[in-house]
Amino acid sequence: MTSTAGSMGPTDAQPDPPTTVRRFSRAERLVHRATGWLMLICLVTAACLYIGPIAQVVGQRYLVATLHKWSGILLPVPLALGAFSSALRSDLRRLNRFAEYDRQWLRAARRRVMSPEARPAGKFNAGQKLYAGWIAGAVLVMMATGLLMWFMGLLPFVSRTSAIFVHDSVAWAIAFAVLAHMRKARAHPEALKGMRTGRVDRAWAARHHSRWRVDDMVQDDTDRRKDARR
Repeated sequence: MTSTAGSMGPTDAQPDPPTTVRRFSRAERLVHRATGWLMLICLVTAACLYIGPIAQVVGQRYLVATLHKWSGILLPVPLALGAFSSALRSDLRRLNRFAEYDRQWLRAARRRVMSPEARPAGKFNAGQKLYAGWIAGAVLVMMATGLLMWFMGLLPFVSRTSAIFVHDSVAWAIAFAVLAHMRKARAHPEALKGMRTGRVDRAWAARHHSRWRVDDMVQDDTDRRKDARR
């Protein structure tokens, strides 16, 4: 390593590492945004249909019902189109994998221990993984019961009643879960910035998602083994 006259340091000094890291690709952000808007339309139109005072103010029941039906049917479409993105597929695999440190995260959450050191996480923490799995299952239930209600003339009365009861009950659960999800996002501006811009602060990622890079290496090894078997 050498220095030139008048220089302040070595000529081959390495540049400083970037202060941010990429968390989400553009495809992932578009999928999240489109799914969020469709879910919001579903919830708002449901309120316009089933909450009396709102229904009286809004009116246009046929139009509202049509929007509700088609926004529900289209909910899986952004994810299906996003499956062409390798980044999204990799993140879906991460969400579907529960590690020992995720159990540690849940134990700390139950004890209300808030320090990041007590809550190790990969790219997604255990709470995000549970929410993603739950909301995916709930959407499938809502689609199935919604279709049964749409074609209720083909069903016996007991089936219609059951479908309506399940649909309404899960709808309330989804509304509370989505509101909690939005509240959490607002409480963590760096995580929200990651979904908005795709990048997060490197120091924040190292503190709150300390196993993220380890997860990436494990995922890369898994993908290479799968490719070798093909």
